[in-house]
Amino acid sequence: MNLTIKYSDAQLEKIRGQGLVYMCACPSQVSEQISNLRRLFAYQLNCMSNVKLTLDIKTHEMIAQATHEAHDIMQACLDDVLRHEGWDLETLEMPANLRQLMEDVLLE
Repeated sequence: MNLTIKYSDAQLEKIRGQGLVYMCACPSQVSEQISNLRRLFAYQLNCMSNVKLTLDIKTHEMIAQATHEAHDIMQACLDDVLRHEGWDLETLEMPANLRQLMEDVLLE
């Protein structure tokens, strides 16, 4: 079982970075959860490969399957959010209107 990766770890980090700079946390939060799910999935695969440490492999299989499904859902969510907000999907740059909005809020 493998995760389908739509956004690389570097791309997720870029989205998070812009969220920090421009104080727009929603896409950043979604990208963070995708990264967390990837870590959880890798952890479960490691557990399944260490048979000596695994009392019940079914537990890890269930967690890995649920994580796989959640990962797909959150990647689709991130894709929908970025498209809705008008992000450049090639460069993953936040649209100028959102950057300006955040700057305006800071100046108030």
